[in-house]
Amino acid sequence: MSRPEPPVRWPALLACAVTLVVAVACGSSAAPPTTTSAPTTSAARAAEADGAAPSRTDAAGVEWLCRPGSVPDPCTGDLATTVVPASGPTTVTHPTPAVDPPVDCFYVYPTVSTQKGPVANLTVDPSETAVARSQASYFSQVCRVYAPVYPQLTLQGILDPASLTAGDVAGAYAGVLAAWRDYLATYNRGRGVVLIGHSQGAALLIQLLQHQVDDDPAVRSHLVSAVLLGGNVTVPVGGTVGGSFTHIPACTADTQTGCVIAYSSFDQPPPADSLFGRPGAGVSRLSGSGTTAGLQVLCTNPAALGGGTAVLDPVFPTRSTTRGLGGLSGTTPPALSTPFVSEPDLYSGTCRSEGGATWLQVDAPVVPGDPRPVVGPTLGPTWGLHLVDVNIALGDLVALVRAEAAAYRG
Repeated sequence: MSRPEPPVRWPALLACAVTLVVAVACGSSAAPPTTTSAPTTSAARAAEADGAAPSRTDAAGVEWLCRPGSVPDPCTGDLATTVVPASGPTTVTHPTPAVDPPVDCFYVYPTVSTQKGPVANLTVDPSETAVARSQASYFSQVCRVYAPVYPQLTLQGILDPASLTAGDVAGAYAGVLAAWRDYLATYNRGRGVVLIGHSQGAALLIQLLQHQVDDDPAVRSHLVSAVLLGGNVTVPVGGTVGGSFTHIPACTADTQTGCVIAYSSFDQPPPADSLFGRPGAGVSRLSGSGTTAGLQVLCTNPAALGGGTAVLDPVFPTRSTTRGLGGLSGTTPPALSTPFVSEPDLYSGTCRSEGGATWLQVDAPVVPGDPRPVVGPTLGPTWGLHLVDVNIALGDLVALVRAEAAAYRG
């Protein structure tokens, strides 16, 4: 049996939400929402190329940003990647979406909506399209990607808390829950599934896992893994299971399934008021978290699940891919001919715990003659590298999902 859905913890959620996106809104695009009717296939492709995607509704009434076979689908497409080494010529690799991947991915995007009003409607705007391209499309190499459109609290709405109601806050999770139930009933067909979410998306998936998966062995048996970044998943201090989940442990090997990969990235120790890496802070309240006593935020190093320091495999979007995200990409996207860029052997990652915080410490030692720019905390030290949590180790995350999918299929 799944746990009953909890009541909305309105005061805590609202306080958290205001803190969560104030800085992001300052760097976001003020582009108005795109409203279109359902286009023909050729028009849909044109809309995709232009950075916008119309809403797509299935027979159950669920709007899907990404769904196998849909056109447009920002979670598939050109994955060509310019590889920029520390020295020497650049090269281009050509990853491709898998024709028949063994598992599915259920992706919930972070807060990106710049629509007017407190809650995003189900129109797919350039910001949702761009973030799906930037974060989720690379996973199409190893899974079929499903991504629902959900009524998230908009950046504008969060900045005007008087405009929000308890129903608005509960509506974001209700939208994700409805899409999950539709996915299981219509599309899953007994396949393994990876849940992927970042920031608000991760918080909503924590709640979904708690109440729909964790206590249901039948559903849990289909969980390949959960990639929950920047969402403050908790475990007992020094432990790997407990806290956010009762039965879903941290991943400690790439052959392990039914487990969680989670971290928040910083390039320096998080300050006392950091939004991530500390139990009960930031978006963790959106997942209905309760007491934080005896808990720490989970950190699993995606390049070394067993612990220690390892070189990260970052994959960042380029300028054409981030069109529509404004200041939410976390980088200064280069103007390259490919949609992605990789910078090998530049960053290393280590999970660290200090001063009540646990985080993925990302280092990039200065090497004379290396011209590549290094990402930094563009929103200040309380945010750390939050905006690039996914892309700072995207190559590692895809490799992990590939290995876990193979282990799941056995």
